[in-house]
Amino acid sequence: MKTILFIFVAGIAAIVLLIALGPMILLGISLAITYYAVRRFILSDSIGGKIGWTIVGLIALSVSLSNTAAFVGALALVVLYYTYKSWKETKRKKEEEQWIFES
Repeated sequence: MKTILFIFVAGIAAIVLLIALGPMILLGISLAITYYAVRRFILSDSIGGKIGWTIVGLIALSVSLSNTAAFVGALALVVLYYTYKSWKETKRKKEEEQWIFES
């Protein structure tokens, strides 16, 4: 029964992760642009450069914060990881129990 539940949860999480893969890539790109804009803002000496990099950074930050599908995908990745970890733990305990009963 527990194995069926693990497979069901892992299947749902994998489907959600595959659906959210595109938005997760967009999230990574927008966070990279935000990071680059902040670095260029710090290194910029002119006022115009600072204003330009601030605008670029705010646009990229708003894209990344409004990307809720990527956050759902990241949550599905975490659920998939913990499900796999728990399944391996259950499998290891079953093997230990079988070894104890066989001895």
